[in-house]
Amino acid sequence: MSHWAKSDLLTPIMNGATVVISSWTDHMTGRKRHVKREDCWTSTRRAGGVEWAFPSHHPRLAPALRSIKMTSVENQTVDPTAHDSGNKATEKFKAQRVSSDTSKERANAIYTDLLAAIAEVAHKHEVTYEEYAVLKQWMIDVGEYGEWPLWLDVFVEHEIEEINYNRHDYTGTKGSIEGPYYVENSPKLPWNGEMPMRDKDKACTPLYFAGQVTDLDGNGLAGAEIELWHADEDGFYSQFAPGIPEWNLRGTIVTDEEGRYNIKTLQPAPYQIPHDGPTGWFIESYGGHPWRPAHLHLRVSHPGYRTITTQLYFEGGDYVENDVATAVKPELILHPEAKEDGNHVHYPFVLDKED
Repeated sequence: MSHWAKSDLLTPIMNGATVVISSWTDHMTGRKRHVKREDCWTSTRRAGGVEWAFPSHHPRLAPALRSIKMTSVENQTVDPTAHDSGNKATEKFKAQRVSSDTSKERANAIYTDLLAAIAEVAHKHEVTYEEYAVLKQWMIDVGEYGEWPLWLDVFVEHEIEEINYNRHDYTGTKGSIEGPYYVENSPKLPWNGEMPMRDKDKACTPLYFAGQVTDLDGNGLAGAEIELWHADEDGFYSQFAPGIPEWNLRGTIVTDEEGRYNIKTLQPAPYQIPHDGPTGWFIESYGGHPWRPAHLHLRVSHPGYRTITTQLYFEGGDYVENDVATAVKPELILHPEAKEDGNHVHYPFVLDKED
């Protein structure tokens, strides 16, 4: 039986906010062993009668939290947060320094229509100053959390992807959103291999993912590259959550001379997008949910052909019908077959010629 007892102390830190300090004491000797800051605290800020609750990793609280002296906690597990995940996604995007050759005339037309659409919504719903103030504060918080890539990829990207597929009259495999967790230059894998994974991942239900990459005439494309990445069974992506090996469940499969591939990975599970930050507050404000169905992310490429960025989903899976990101398409549904050694799926990728 353990001699250690845990006690919580609600400690004020700023503007009425409080943080939970937990300590463990040996009740036989009186010796304190651990003191740590829990990732939860209680405070509310009012804006026009609307209450916002902030977790302890909110960037505005960092200086105050750092002022509380903490001792290390042995074998403590660090859980991913929306703040951490969002910042990593933002830093990755910023490093790309993307640009566009959009003309001033086109930019003017887009901005004019966008502002007109905002004005139309504001007038239609008679938005109040209090609601406007909450919107401004929320937009500031999204930036401070680094969640703009997350929010835009969840709520906007599927529309942009659909527009760009349709405007080119493509007939090959349909695309889907890339999401914020793509990392280039993943390890090269043979056409018939296994994804990098930890021992705990190998204990999950195996997924055998096979198919062929062809052109529009059905000719196999030798040496096509299939970049595959997906979350683990807990819904976390390597390089965006702590404690996961760098290339876990990430790899670039190179097809054989007939364009075939056959890769072993694990069966992914539905997961919630990071929702302990402003994106989650946004979803909660309209009574939505933060769940995505189980899926595989892919980028399929071959010289001379259009690169496909897409996602594949599993027939009958939870949230396939109401994905928070609205990214599921009928053409992207896999039909898993359960066998003794795991689940088996097959999918043919068809590439359009480059424009």
